[in-house]
Amino acid sequence: MEQTPDPLARFRAAAASREAAGLKRTLRARTPDDDGLIDLASNDYLGLARDERLVEAATAATRTWGTGSTGSRLVTGSTALHARLEARLCAFAEAEGSLVFSSGYLANLAAVAALGKDALVVSEAGNHASIVDACRLSRSRVVVTPHRDVTAVEKALADRHEDHAIVVTDAVFSVDGDLAPLAELYAATVRQDALLVVDEAHSIGVIGPRGQGAVHAAGLAAAPGVVRTLTLSKSLGSQGGAVLGAPEVIQTLIDTGRSFIFDTGLAPGSVAAALAAVDILHHQPELPGYVRTRARELASMARELGLETNDPAGAVVPIVLGPPETALRAALVCAERGVRAGCFRPPSVPVGRSCLRLTARANLSSDDLAVIKGALTAVAEMKVTM
Repeated sequence: MEQTPDPLARFRAAAASREAAGLKRTLRARTPDDDGLIDLASNDYLGLARDERLVEAATAATRTWGTGSTGSRLVTGSTALHARLEARLCAFAEAEGSLVFSSGYLANLAAVAALGKDALVVSEAGNHASIVDACRLSRSRVVVTPHRDVTAVEKALADRHEDHAIVVTDAVFSVDGDLAPLAELYAATVRQDALLVVDEAHSIGVIGPRGQGAVHAAGLAAAPGVVRTLTLSKSLGSQGGAVLGAPEVIQTLIDTGRSFIFDTGLAPGSVAAALAAVDILHHQPELPGYVRTRARELASMARELGLETNDPAGAVVPIVLGPPETALRAALVCAERGVRAGCFRPPSVPVGRSCLRLTARANLSSDDLAVIKGALTAVAEMKVTM
């Protein structure tokens, strides 16, 4: 008897294999009256996502402009609000030009794929998945260098046969939470006539005295050979992304950036919320310092309990636990004790490095820290018994 074709069989088999390895993902729908857990899993570093000032700004913009931008930025998707946000980001980060996208992921796709076309692309091993995908979309030769290895970067640039090259790196790495050696990388790109692209997703609003980002803190804001990408969905409590750079860079993205040209513009409500967040940072420059202080306190707490962690450069504090099953159990232990923790497993992290990813917030209280310490204590005890 002829067997009926089953085009979905391979997906079921792969899903079963992932579940057996502890790598099955599930969606959890939050509600307005969520479970009251202390949030150490989101990227709301400044605690602005529910800030009334952002909510009111988004509401007013939605009433004025509608719920969506109605088209691509080059057709109907650019409003006066988009222009205001681009100007405000330039002023805040001391950049020559900026271009707003509907997500940080798409900002990276455009920047790396367009600027890396017909060039060598040198990408750091710890880069975010959006950068990895952007490197592939560039259709250029890509060299992946070890984590924070400037010597390897310079060698790749020096040995190239291409006329042009870009180096792309996260500023603050999204899982390890450490900082890229931006000054050294920039010096290498200058010596080797290359462009430096820096993803500020986890550093804008966190790094530097006023939260102007890691590039600014490194003294590179005015460097013509540096391009910054960022997201509006973390410290700025909204949604969307942007690229900051010289006018030549911005025009190149407008003309050739596929994820800009062929994507609907960012919704006006999100644009207005991001504008409000930048204004708050301007008037409350102490907020980034609060985040970094809380992150150091979380790392110190974990270390005192014998848990493996890093010295955080920004808000991200990883607790390395090893097998994915251990990380999943640790996340449940935290939830049982009042704390929501991120749980990162392969392919988000290397095999054997599954972890809790804790994210500090500027508005964590002393009472919150006491609850968090209890949760991490339980994780340390659990780890000993496993």
